[in-house]
Amino acid sequence: MFIDDATSTLMELRFVKSESTFSYFEALESYLHKHGRPVAFYSDKHTVFRVAKEDAKGGARITQFGRALSELNIEILCANSSQAKGRVERANRTLQDRLVKELRLAGISDMEAGNAFLQGFKERYNVKFAKASAKSDNLHRALNVEPDRLADVLCWRENRYVGIATDVFL
Repeated sequence: MFIDDATSTLMELRFVKSESTFSYFEALESYLHKHGRPVAFYSDKHTVFRVAKEDAKGGARITQFGRALSELNIEILCANSSQAKGRVERANRTLQDRLVKELRLAGISDMEAGNAFLQGFKERYNVKFAKASAKSDNLHRALNVEPDRLADVLCWRENRYVGIATDVFL
């Protein structure tokens, strides 16, 4: 789920089999095409967003998703407390209650039908819960990235080395 912190507007919402870097790449691509590039993403401390171990291999201290955001000139901010994540946490509680009930009433029990249902749900949710921003400025910037280049950014990358005996090393 991507939510606009200034307005509580649900910007991107989808069901996925597992919360992973790849599912975030897909959600980000959809978001970018609909809204453009935000100035920043504010997130929890899920390992998609931050390196969890001090001795992470390679020592880059940046995740694949973080690298992609950096290449797109989008800042990533990780919340350090539940209070800092308040708006998103409140939206999560509302979704866990309201969305589950609406899915049940609509007879939806599979992910594909659930994702098809989400667009209408998101519109109804935003009418009810989104609020006007204190400033009317939209801080999203144009995407200005060629489709092939975007595919090169929203992917998993690893450095590999070929040894003298043509052995490949990570």
